[in-house]
Amino acid sequence: MAQVTIETIKNGPYIVTGEVELIDSDGNKFPVEKRMALCRCGASTEKPFCDGTHSKIGFKAAEKAVPESKE
Repeated sequence: MAQVTIETIKNGPYIVTGEVELIDSDGNKFPVEKRMALCRCGASTEKPFCDGTHSKIGFKAAEKAVPESKE
């Protein structure tokens, strides 16, 4: 696989840069993109992609990863 990065945007989506294959839980494949914004707030009407709803609902993300999390 080519170089891929996943960046979190403060209180926003995950930005995936690099050509990746995205497959949903039913096995359907999305077109390969070089950059995509994936929803992190759960409120997007375009899931799994971000539609900007996070800014309208006041989504607040964790500031950093918590390795001890049981989730």
